[in-house]
Amino acid sequence: MNKTLLIMAAGMGSRFGGLKQIEPMGPSGEFIIDYSIYDAKKAGFNKVVFIIKKENYNLFKETIGKRIEPHIKTEYAFQDNSLLPAEYQELFKDRTKPLGTAHAILCAKDKINEPFAVINADDFYGRDAYLKASEVLEDLSIDKEPYEYAMIGYKVKNTMTENGAVKRGICEVENQFLTNIIECSIERKNSKVIATPLNGGDDFEISEDDIVSMNLALFTPSFFKYLEKMFLEFLDKNRNNIESCEFFMPDAMFRSIKEKYATVKVFETNATWYGVTYKEDTEMVKEALKNLNIKGEYPNELW
Repeated sequence: MNKTLLIMAAGMGSRFGGLKQIEPMGPSGEFIIDYSIYDAKKAGFNKVVFIIKKENYNLFKETIGKRIEPHIKTEYAFQDNSLLPAEYQELFKDRTKPLGTAHAILCAKDKINEPFAVINADDFYGRDAYLKASEVLEDLSIDKEPYEYAMIGYKVKNTMTENGAVKRGICEVENQFLTNIIECSIERKNSKVIATPLNGGDDFEISEDDIVSMNLALFTPSFFKYLEKMFLEFLDKNRNNIESCEFFMPDAMFRSIKEKYATVKVFETNATWYGVTYKEDTEMVKEALKNLNIKGEYPNELW
């Protein structure tokens, strides 16, 4: 079965101060993207699609593409304004910030005709997450309505940093189906894990084993059709909010659930997520990858 890994790499790491996607992290200079693709290939994925800014194409091609293209089918899609109807082209012509994660996925619609997983370019998700994702994609129905989507959920304790608060989506699940995600700022305080809702709600304590979303989502091509419909509505709604509006994947996913267009099942992984939320996280991630290499989970050189 064909399975694609869609990697969202059009954003800039504002806290980190640059393109986190091309920061050497592994013991032999590997990027986090290298580990994602290596693990996905091992799990049965046979194509990678990068969503990037067009102006970064040469940079990605020379730093990442040339490393992985000999090992897996690789394609590139550009997150730009080409999908905007003519009436919106002029409105958005001066905006340089990407239009959000759902828009990024939509920009890859002509590159993907098979079940696919979506990940962030600068996150290390762990081998078990890709194995589970690959297995789940095998079972998703292509044409059954409501459509079947899924996500890989992480224990919050496996996604924390010691360098400050992190933004996580706390999942509410009923009979394995996702019913809600509460976007929160999460931080350890006095041996407790405290969540602060980003919508201004009261703080609350959560268990270290509570499940959070790390944007590892699984879809079939039917999601593109839904995104196209939502994108037109999004544009119309934000005519007067050109500079700051963003079309987000979680919003689209939840609306598809609410409208009974799709269901989203949550599959838990015991993998540890690593990422650079703060510049101080860099050495921690490098040490973690070095230890995985020492344990034999990865070879001295991935490619």
